[in-house]
Formats: sequence, C-alpha cells, structure tokens
Amino acid sequence: MTVLITGGAGFIGSNFIAHFLELNPQIKIVNLDKLTYAGSLNNLKEVEANSNYTFVEGDICNRQLIERLFNEYDFTGVIHFAAESHVDNSITAPNTFINTNIVGTFNLVDVAKNHWMESPFNVKQHHKNSRFLHISTDEVYGTLGKEGLFTEQTPYAPNSPYSASKASSDFIIRSYHHTYGLNVVTTNCSNNYGPKQHDEKLIPTIIRKALSGENIPIYGDGQNIRDWLYVEDHCKGIDLAFSKGVSGETYNIGGRNERNNLYIANTICSILDEIKPKNTSYKNQITFVTDRPGHDFRYAIDATKIENELNWKAQENFESGILKTIHWYIKKYKG
Repeated sequence: MTVLITGGAGFIGSNFIAHFLELNPQIKIVNLDKLTYAGSLNNLKEVEANSNYTFVEGDICNRQLIERLFNEYDFTGVIHFAAESHVDNSITAPNTFINTNIVGTFNLVDVAKNHWMESPFNVKQHHKNSRFLHISTDEVYGTLGKEGLFTEQTPYAPNSPYSASKASSDFIIRSYHHTYGLNVVTTNCSNNYGPKQHDEKLIPTIIRKALSGENIPIYGDGQNIRDWLYVEDHCKGIDLAFSKGVSGETYNIGGRNERNNLYIANTICSILDEIKPKNTSYKNQITFVTDRPGHDFRYAIDATKIENELNWKAQENFESGILKTIHWYIKKYKG
C-alpha cells in the first residue's frame, strides 16, 4: 500500500506522518508539499531517513505532476491536508485560497477517480479498497452563539474566504462520492494546537511574544471561543477515519475543550510566570487590538459520531495539552 499525503510538511500533516508511519510500518508514504511559508522539512526530521517515506516538492494545482505521481506510485490512498489555512491571509489575498483549496482539491480527487475507476460506480479490481480522505475544518459551519454545537448535519455557512474555499472543497469531495461512487471520507476538525504549528497562529504567537517581551495581541475583547484539539489526538482521529470510516461519511473531530482567546492568553502567561518567571507577570503584555473582519464568535464541535462509531476520544484536556505545547515552544524559541 502506498499513500499520497499532501501538505505533509505543515503543522498537522507532519505530526500525522510521524504518527502514521509508527503505526503502519508496512505502508509507504509519498509526501507532496509545495513548501510555502507554512511548510518546513524541519518538521519531518524524525521520518526523513525512513525507507518507506518519500518527499516530493510540488503544487497540487499542477495537475500534470499529480497524474505523473499516480502513474509512478499507483497510490491506494490519498490523505489530503494541503491547504491555505490562515484566515487573516485569506482576507488580504483570497485568490491563493481559491486556487489551492478549490482547484487543487479538484485536481487531486479527479485524478484519483480517473486512476482508480473504470467508469462511474465501477472500481478497478486492484483499487477496490482505495480511499480519499479529505481534511477540512469546523469553520465551514459558520459561527455559533453562546449555546449549541456543530454536528455533521449543521448547514454550511462560511464567513471568510478561507472557510468558503474549504466549504467548496468539501462539496467537491462529496459530489465525487455521490456522482461516481468514489470511496471518500471527510473530517472536519476544531482548532488544533501543539508542536510544529506555524508561528502566525494564536497559541505560538502568544508564547513567542511573551518570551520576547513584546505586546501579546488579542483581537477585540478576547471573548471569541474555540474548541481546542491537541494535534496528536487529531492525528489519531484521522487515522481511524482513514482506516475504519464509512465511505461517503463525514466525521467531526473536536476536543470538547472550549476556551476563549483571553483565557488562552492568561493561561499561557500564568504557566510562563511559574516556569520562566521574570520581574512582572507576562499578563501585563496582553494588548487588545482591532478585531478581525468577519471574526466568528464561537466554534464548538459535537464529536459524538466519531466517538461512538470509531471509538475515538480526545486524550488531552486543554490544561495538559497546553503545558506540553508551551514546553515545546520554549525549546524552539529559546533553544
């Protein structure tokens, strides 16, 4: 079995590759990544010498490259992480998100369909178990008020160019199952955190700014709420969805750890006050800045389906996961 993993040099993808190779030493992986600002081969140091791991630098918008890789490696699975993901960047440069998240996803799933299927609903014999797993986000559902949870039946209502592009890619994947019978599974996750996350994201930014003595920027009044999912727990859920998920189904993966942004900042500062104390509290560096346009108030996922059907459950609560995360970033930022 040879699996194509796209975006495997990024935050979640690189964590997943290490997890997947450890669990499945017999499976070969080809990691296709464009190595934009969000991807780094440093994230893959622990697997680069593995004989079952191959890295290819390239763009999922390059259809000829994807076709060549399918012909060369005869993939029996695709796990699709590659995406532009930073909401702020989607506001200033939405075209990049449209190209990568929509056109790139279409290229991948269309080439997979052509390679794996003789005709609609007629799968080639040696690809009868081939599967396309699409990694998406809870942001496609829009925003919640103070109550309620996103389920797999929640109507899509994306509010940013990023979430709109991911919603579009979700629908493309869905259509290839219902139109052609392609074996696809989609996962929609809540906010990930943990080792290897890019510096631009909220939690690394708070830690980095705190350690450097700079102002810690928090949008608006800091009351926006996210459901935080430790990346290792997410990787376990992805593995289960790929190996045991039902074709055509969607699984929401969430940590059941709702916290607002100000709580996140205060918690990180309190931990740093204990483990790297200085003359004044790191909390004095917290600064409120102009809110982001279209900033969704609250995301929260109901993970009941994947918990019940695939026997997955988040192992880390926020307090245990954030402590591991802080120690990892202290080593990164301070050596």
